[in-house]
Amino acid sequence: MRRLVMWDIDYTLLRGGDVAAQAWMAAFTEVTGLPWQATPSFGGRTDLDICAEVFATHGVTDCTPERFFARYVEQVHAARHLFAERGTLLPGVRSVLDALGARTNVVQTLVTGNVPQVAAAKIAAFGLTADFDAEVGGYGTDDSVRATLVRRCRERAEAKYGEQFQPVVIGDTAHDITAALANDAVAIGVATGAPTAADLARAGAHVVLPDLTDVRAAVTAIAEATPDLTNGRGPSRP
Repeated sequence: MRRLVMWDIDYTLLRGGDVAAQAWMAAFTEVTGLPWQATPSFGGRTDLDICAEVFATHGVTDCTPERFFARYVEQVHAARHLFAERGTLLPGVRSVLDALGARTNVVQTLVTGNVPQVAAAKIAAFGLTADFDAEVGGYGTDDSVRATLVRRCRERAEAKYGEQFQPVVIGDTAHDITAALANDAVAIGVATGAPTAADLARAGAHVVLPDLTDVRAAVTAIAEATPDLTNGRGPSRP
């Protein structure tokens, strides 16, 4: 069975330099006419989930997420050159993607809380577009619950390729880990965001990596860790 490797974007593959957050706030003010009052926690959450919180916090009742996202995407498109200027590709990412891409038993895609167009802008800024089959990805407009994104991604991949996959989810937050576990996926935590390695382990990650600089260890974990159904502890660590 081939592996469907689902990558989170922010703080797992790259840092975007707050470009998207600034575009979000600017779009919100333009669409609603309201001043920005409170910034939510964005880490690991879907854009639909964040949008619901922002609307509730600001008392917005006459705007739809679709209308807001349309303007948000326009703002990001206008500022897309800033991702590479203010952000950075995280260490080891290029080498790990190349190594996995050379394996015939791996399909790489994205499961991200970002809306599809913003996800595309972020990975394009760092030359990663060709590494992923973005068509089968799971995105922040699919559902407010991140676990559903993983399920949708798997369904799309199985429909496109006509085969079943072993799902693997890689991310830097507890949201990524719990979404993986809810879908019987191998959950790999990378401690390159705010959560610590201990936080990711407590969330139930089967494998926790400090970062992706040890390319061999990362590729082994992603491509070879398997569910251990005999001891109830989840996939074994390589």
